[in-house]
Amino acid sequence: MRAWLRERVRAGYEHLLRREISGSPTHVAVIMDGNRRYARKQGEDAPEGHRAGAQTTEDVLSWCQDVGVEELTLYTFSTENFDRPAEEREPLFDLVAEKLREFGNADAVHENEVCVRVIGDRGMLPERVRSAARYAEEQTRGYDEFVLNVALAYGGRNELLHAARGVVNDVAAGELAAADVDVETVEDRLYDCPVRDVDLIIRTGGDERTSNFLPWHANGNEAAVFFCAPYWPEFSKVDFLRAIRTYQNREQSWRRTRARRALALVRAFGNAELEEARSVVERFRESLPKRERADADEVAASEPAD
Repeated sequence: MRAWLRERVRAGYEHLLRREISGSPTHVAVIMDGNRRYARKQGEDAPEGHRAGAQTTEDVLSWCQDVGVEELTLYTFSTENFDRPAEEREPLFDLVAEKLREFGNADAVHENEVCVRVIGDRGMLPERVRSAARYAEEQTRGYDEFVLNVALAYGGRNELLHAARGVVNDVAAGELAAADVDVETVEDRLYDCPVRDVDLIIRTGGDERTSNFLPWHANGNEAAVFFCAPYWPEFSKVDFLRAIRTYQNREQSWRRTRARRALALVRAFGNAELEEARSVVERFRESLPKRERADADEVAASEPAD
């Protein structure tokens, strides 16, 4: 009876969250923490926790597609994880290789045109994992409806260091002028394929840190962050929808702030010199409270001064 009641409450809350969500992030990145602690809680070894977490990974991929997310990056194995004992690493590598091959063959992946990509220092990975990565990428290379990035042997600082060295070498070789180095110059050297800016980072397991994950694409974009207590195998659809709501609320707050600042500029200095501010007011009008929209409409309807 209690289980039935809990399920009804959960379903009702999920329905409420869905009603509150009107938009979704384009790129979600997930730090899947807590697999080993989940296993210990169940009285099992670490590999069983990772296998339980693999099911959550498949669920999250489906949930992302349901709400309109276009790119998902999973922090699967960091460069720091190589310090773990071999009895933990090797079963995890076996599982990763198995799942990558499953992704390459899965009907749902092909029906939804999911492009699978592996990012990170592949040279650090065992050959069985590199081979499985190549297989998944080859099987899904032509798809562009959804992108799934699997971060393996990944470290954000390592990626930035690699990009910086590439820029320095090209400048030294005379192939690139120092004055021409820009954002695209760095991004071209981060990954073989472009990665969108991250809109939302989710971390499970209770820790409140982003652990060197996609610093260029997340911090530079001021991504929203959602920390939650459940271990990764326990992460539910309600938790996922709460994360999406966190992103939406932050995005609405950002738009409202920009609209208010632009409106204040127009009021203070007149609209002749501040066409960009007028444009911001018009774009983000709907993010303002109703009582402030009349002022925004007045600004939009006014003629620029000569």
